[in-house]
Amino acid sequence: MRLVLLGGGGFRVPLVYRALRRRPEAGITELVLCDVDAGRLATIHHVLQPDPAIRIELEISVARAVRDADFVFSAIRVGGAAGRVADERRALAHGVLGQETVGAGGLAYGLRTLPVALELARTVAELAPRAWLINFTNPAGLITEASRAVLGDRVIGICDSPVGLIRRVCRVLGVAEAELTSGRVVPDYVGINHLGWLRALRRDGQDLLPGLFGSDAALESFEEGRLFGAPLLRALAAVPNEYLHFYYSTADVLAALAAGPTRGEFLLAEQQDFYAAAAARPAEAAALWEATRRRREESYLAEARAEQPRDEQDLAGGGYEEVALDLMQALAGGRPRQLIVNVANGDTLPELPPDLVLEVPCQVDHAGARPLPVPPLNLHQLGLIASVRAAERAAIEAVRGRSYQAALRAFALSPLVNSAAVARRLVDDLLRTDPALAGLLS
Repeated sequence: MRLVLLGGGGFRVPLVYRALRRRPEAGITELVLCDVDAGRLATIHHVLQPDPAIRIELEISVARAVRDADFVFSAIRVGGAAGRVADERRALAHGVLGQETVGAGGLAYGLRTLPVALELARTVAELAPRAWLINFTNPAGLITEASRAVLGDRVIGICDSPVGLIRRVCRVLGVAEAELTSGRVVPDYVGINHLGWLRALRRDGQDLLPGLFGSDAALESFEEGRLFGAPLLRALAAVPNEYLHFYYSTADVLAALAAGPTRGEFLLAEQQDFYAAAAARPAEAAALWEATRRRREESYLAEARAEQPRDEQDLAGGGYEEVALDLMQALAGGRPRQLIVNVANGDTLPELPPDLVLEVPCQVDHAGARPLPVPPLNLHQLGLIASVRAAERAAIEAVRGRSYQAALRAFALSPLVNSAAVARRLVDDLLRTDPALAGLLS
């Protein structure tokens, strides 16, 4: 099978390649790395340890890359790390949060990315009509939902945050990985990308989470427990996705960001150093990449976690690339799996629109990904999902309709902007600094 990775010069590409080498049963014989930056492509190619069973092709043309593909992984970053820095700093200058997928930063990144992502989807539809598009590109829920207008059910979004959260809770509760994969232990996780909650973890029908909430020591032994604190977790009777810290502790995160560099600034410096050093010393590229990867993982969401160290198990990798390959193998006709992925709601949660993309457990096989039944949302969960996705849908409308007013509505509706005046200043500043968007939004 032919797998195309759009954004093939990106830093995390070696994780996908290593996972493919561990899984010859996945059946990938051709891997095409496609990127607009030929220099980054060459550098990442130096990091890889070629496997004769997988032919690697480097390509800068999307049309040539995706033609006759079986699977397309989309992991593009429009504007690069410098664009993320600008998004984050623009938001902070106006006193609001601006993270890559959250709040004003996420909306700005989404507006910049949508035109490119939609054109990529149209190219895949034309040149690889049987291909599945697996979307990693952030903001993943927004980009997946927009791309469905072109590709329908053949686009599925993924993220490793839900499975990481569930694995950490399972470790604390002594639940073996085999119990999850066999279906004996069933997680009740529901939300949209980077905004969800683990509401129950049932073994043979009995919920194990009350045992977690009853122990201070257990709650302080894993990342989300330390991040949110025992009182909030008990009050919610759920374990939130780590990105909900931006909503539950907005003032604290703003104060932390005011005291130091943003995540985008850290990544920009790290990437500039890595790509320059690896290009100059290609024989050392793999070692340089591994050292840089370790620093990235150690500092992941540092603006939220402050000085809290990460668990060693979460520094070893095995995140989104494993989810992507599990999904790909099931879609290709391998063993059906239950995976948490981003798909259309349908009638899963009737209180939300059928075409709204949820992040929920799904049954995945050669026919696609179908949401499994989940209990209803409570009012808090429904309200936050609805308000965040309303803002994101306005961003999609802005790009499709070339509408300044829809872009303004997107920022004004965001619960992390919470000011129409600030929303207008954010949109106007974005358009002043991004000529392509200024030409699109009239």
